[in-house]
Amino acid sequence: MTAPAAAPDRAPAAPADPRVTVERPGLLTTVQDWPGRTGYWHIGVPPSGPMDDLSFRLGNRALGNPEGAAGLECTMAGPALRFAAPAWVCVTGAPVEVTVAGRPAPMWRPILVSAGDTLDVGTVRGPGLRCYVLVSGGLRLPGYLGSAATFTLGGFGGVQGRALAAGDTLPVGPAAGPPTGAVPGGEQPVLTRHWQVAVTEGPHGAPEFFTRADIDTLLRTDYEVHFNSDRTGVRLIGPKPRWARDDGGEAGLHPSNIHDTAYTVGALDFTGDTPILLGPDGPSLGGFVCPVTVTAADLWKLGQLCPGDTVRFVAVRADRSAPPGELGAARRADWPVVLSSGGDGDDGVLRRGETADGTAVTYRRAGDDGILVEYGEMTLDLELRARVHALHERLRAGRERGITEMTPGVRSLQLRLDPAVLRTAAALDLLVEAERELPAADDLVVPSRTVDLPLSWDDPATREAITRYMHGVRADAPWCPWNIEFIRRMNGLDSVDDVFDTVFAAEYLVLGLGDVYLGAPLATPTDPRHRLITTKYNPARTWTPENAVGIGGAYLCIYGMEGPGGYQFVGRTTQVWSRGTDTETPWLLRFFDRIRWYPVEAAELLDLRADFAAGRGELRTTPGEFRLAEHRRFLDDNADSIDAFRARQNAAFAAERESWRRSGELTERTPAG
Repeated sequence: MTAPAAAPDRAPAAPADPRVTVERPGLLTTVQDWPGRTGYWHIGVPPSGPMDDLSFRLGNRALGNPEGAAGLECTMAGPALRFAAPAWVCVTGAPVEVTVAGRPAPMWRPILVSAGDTLDVGTVRGPGLRCYVLVSGGLRLPGYLGSAATFTLGGFGGVQGRALAAGDTLPVGPAAGPPTGAVPGGEQPVLTRHWQVAVTEGPHGAPEFFTRADIDTLLRTDYEVHFNSDRTGVRLIGPKPRWARDDGGEAGLHPSNIHDTAYTVGALDFTGDTPILLGPDGPSLGGFVCPVTVTAADLWKLGQLCPGDTVRFVAVRADRSAPPGELGAARRADWPVVLSSGGDGDDGVLRRGETADGTAVTYRRAGDDGILVEYGEMTLDLELRARVHALHERLRAGRERGITEMTPGVRSLQLRLDPAVLRTAAALDLLVEAERELPAADDLVVPSRTVDLPLSWDDPATREAITRYMHGVRADAPWCPWNIEFIRRMNGLDSVDDVFDTVFAAEYLVLGLGDVYLGAPLATPTDPRHRLITTKYNPARTWTPENAVGIGGAYLCIYGMEGPGGYQFVGRTTQVWSRGTDTETPWLLRFFDRIRWYPVEAAELLDLRADFAAGRGELRTTPGEFRLAEHRRFLDDNADSIDAFRARQNAAFAAERESWRRSGELTERTPAG
C-alpha cells in the first residue's frame, strides 16, 4: 500500500486503463457536471448538476480540470473507489474522513491514488450534507441533451440515469495538466448549522400576493430544514403567511395559486402554505408564488442544508451579488454571515409598461440573473398567451447575446441572462424596444396539431396515489378520498358523470411544456364552458404516477414522470416523453397542440404504455392552425352561455371557499396596515 502523495510538479504518465471501479457506492452518489443540462428549461428538463457548485468547481480547479468536468456528488456518505491506474483526486464539500489504501488523506487538495489502490470516502460528519469527489481528467460518460449530469427522476445522465451501484466502472479522461495545488482556505466555503442565505426580492411579493407583514416575517424567521428534502427542493418549516388575497381565482382556491409561470432554481416556492427552496432537479413550470429568490452566489448553500438546520433569509441588492461564474473572494463563501444594508425595496417589480392597445406589462425580477415578463391581469386569457408567443418568437429571431434561456408560461415569459454579457437594465430596455415591434395579437396564427390521446378514467394508479397521500401526508383534505368528486363539487356539477362528459368533450390547448417535468403539457380548454376549476393539493403529494392526468386551477397537466404533484386526478394516459433512440427531441408535444381524449380501460392503457416504452407507439395527430381572431369570434358568439356557465361555477367556488374558511382550511387574513 502507498500513502497519498502531495501535488507534484507534473502529472503522472497517461494510464493504459483509466477506469475507476465502484466497490461501495455510498448512500446516494451520482455523476454530475457543471453547469449541467442547460437550454431545456422550456420543455421541463432541469439543469441538474452539483447542488453545491462551489465545492465541485473548486475541486476541479485544484486538479487543473475545466471547472465543469464531470465528478461525483455524495450525499451523507461517500463511496469506495478502486483505481485501475494512477490518478489525482480531490475531495471537497462537507467534512468527511478520506483514506487512500487505508491511510488518512486530506480534503481540499489534490492527492495521488496509485494503481490498484482504493479511495475511501466515509460518512459526512457535518455540518453540511454533501461532499464531492473530483478526478484529474474528469469522468467520461455519455452525455444526454448535452450533459452527463444525472437526473435520477428522469432516468438519464450519469450511469444509466441512476445513483452509483457496486460494480459500476467509470471511465476517466486524460489529464489536461498537473494539479494546480490546494484550494486556499480563504476560498473554501464555511459550513454551519445556522445559515444566512442571500435573496433578492421577487418575482411575486407584497403587496399583490403577500402582506407586508408576511415579508417582514419571512426575513425575520429562522426556518427549519425539513427531513423531506432532496435535490428537487429543500422543504422548510416556518410560520404560515397571512396572504394578501382570499384565493387564486381561476388558478385555484388557495391564495398561493397563480397561473402557471416559469420557476427559477433557488426560488422560495410557497406550495400552499409550505415554503420550498427549489433545487437543481426541481420543476421548471408551476402555479405557486415565489416571493424571494436565492442569489446565484449563494445557491451552493442549498446543497449543504441538513434536516434540522436553520435558515435565515437576508435581502440583498441584486446588482451587488457576485455573478454565477465567480469563484473567488467576491462570492464571500468563507463568511458565515450575509452582509447587507437591505434589498432593492421594489417588491421585485423592475418596471411597468403597457402594449400598444393598453394591456399592462409587468417586468419582475426572477433572481439576480433573470426577468419575468407578465402580461395583463391575473386571469386566464388566450390573448395574453398569444402576446407571450409573439415576444418569444421576436427574441428568438433576434438571437440576442446574453439571453441564455427563455421559458413561456400562461401569461408570462421568463428570461435567464448571462450578467457578464447582458445586464438586467440593458435587458429591460431591450424588452421594451421589442414590445414596440410586436404585431397585433389579432394577427396571431400558429401551427396547431390536434393530438388524440387515450385516457384511463379514474385509473387504479391514481387511486393508489390518493391512498398513499391519505396515509402519509393527510387524510382530512377536502379532495380526499376521491378527487373527481371534489372536482364535481368545486364546479357545481350535478354528478361525477358530468365531470367525465366535460373532460372528454373538451379540446385542450397546450400553453406550456414541463408542468411537471419532461415535456408534460400545461393545457386549458379552448371553450371556457369546458374549463373545470379546482385547487391544488396543500401540502403537495410526495408521489404521483408517471403520466397521471390532473386538473389544477383551470389547467390540465400530464405528469411526465413519477414525482411530487398537486393537481386533482382524473386518470392516466400514455407517455409524453420518448425513452427510445430520439435523444435530440424526445418530447412529443408542442406549444399550441390541441389534445383530445378518447376513453380506454385500465388494462388497455397498460398495453398502450408498453407499446410506447418499446418504441412502437405513435401519436395520432392531425395538422391544423390556431387563429386568435377566430377564437375571439367564438367567444363573442357564445358569450351568454359562457357567462351562465361561469356564474354557476363561481357560486360553487365561493361555497367551497366558505366551507374551507369555516373548517380552518384557509388562513384568516388580517387587513394590511
